[in-house]
Amino acid sequence: MKHELIPLPPGIAVVDSHCHLADAAFDGDRDEVWERARAAGVAAAIVIGAGGGSASNPAAIECVRSRPEERFRAVVGIHPHDARDADAGALAEIERLAADPLVVAVGETGLDYHYDNSPRAAQIESLRAHVAIAARLGKPLVIHCRDAYDDLQRVLREESSSAPRGVVHCFTGTAAEARLMLDLGFALSFSGIVTFKSADSLREAARVVPADRLLVETDAPFLSPVPLRGRRCEPAFVVETARFLAGLRGDDLAGLCAATVENAGRFLSVDRP
Repeated sequence: MKHELIPLPPGIAVVDSHCHLADAAFDGDRDEVWERARAAGVAAAIVIGAGGGSASNPAAIECVRSRPEERFRAVVGIHPHDARDADAGALAEIERLAADPLVVAVGETGLDYHYDNSPRAAQIESLRAHVAIAARLGKPLVIHCRDAYDDLQRVLREESSSAPRGVVHCFTGTAAEARLMLDLGFALSFSGIVTFKSADSLREAARVVPADRLLVETDAPFLSPVPLRGRRCEPAFVVETARFLAGLRGDDLAGLCAATVENAGRFLSVDRP
């Protein structure tokens, strides 16, 4: 049976804090995707460039620029999977792009020891370089981390004199790791993974995050939440993740959604609707 998306009630809005709306997966229906998101109650979206090769960062900025009437903002960087390619030229290009006023953060950068698509030493050096870029531009970081919280917090503490704060996107760690990142000043963003049957430890982590550090995201076109698993993820689906988190945490849905809007403004400079 195909489940249908349930829009948020009138007067309630949410922010998708991390989606790859410029991805080729949306080339055929990007306008319709955003119309569905607005109809579902999504007020704004952060469009991520990292992860799709060298052309993906300019594409994210162009996606935002082409829709000036929307509350879109972009984030540019080199994904830890691609850290082996983070040479001086590539990093200089990221800094140039990140200076654009439409770009609100630098990333997604970080460490991924689950897949190890790039050598760990290269990931660490790329992370340090992104910290430096963000510090020079006065913009926050968007962090990706899998199975690497010990090294992540070590690097961020070593860079603490200059490291901007920001958002740990698609947080999948434990409650202890959540507290660690909260202590470093970061907000935590939860994707559809928190709805998965196997995500008990992640749900425990979601319960300990203060409302003023909580964000929600889709990571579209990936990670569709229950009950929409098996379908291409799109920004509209973030409303199901928000609804699930409100129930999990015992929060009022309107209050949780309002917190995501407020936090997107504080951590990612997204205009309030």
